[in-house]
Amino acid sequence: MKRRLLFMLCAAVLLPLPAVAEQALGRLFFTPEKRAALERSRRLNLRQAQQMEGETLSLDGIVRRSDGSGTAWINGRPHYVADPRNGVAIGLQPGAAGASISVGDEPPSRLRVGESINRGTRDKNDLISNGRISSRRSVPGR
Repeated sequence: MKRRLLFMLCAAVLLPLPAVAEQALGRLFFTPEKRAALERSRRLNLRQAQQMEGETLSLDGIVRRSDGSGTAWINGRPHYVADPRNGVAIGLQPGAAGASISVGDEPPSRLRVGESINRGTRDKNDLISNGRISSRRSVPGR
């Protein structure tokens, strides 16, 4: 009797439940038409030419895509690595936390994310001095 009850309990648990259709995530937030337009613009490099202005050049971030291309945020604006029309040559090294950037005829500058360089004097400035952040604990009652 106990075996039969155990068997029925196991069978009830293992009965096929209504299967939920599994959906692949793919790309989020855009309709298929918008995604197709984005991919087309990436393939054809349909971007407006951007001029580098200002005397400082700062590397704000880097995104490397799985296909080898990438985007670097320089002075707060995105620049595709493979887009030669924007006047900025960007060299990304695999596994490196920075990039080699040259604007027009200027010599290339090797910057890590968060660093900036004065284009005239070539002095570098790190957002995080010496790569360290220190904080002092406040002592209660003082």
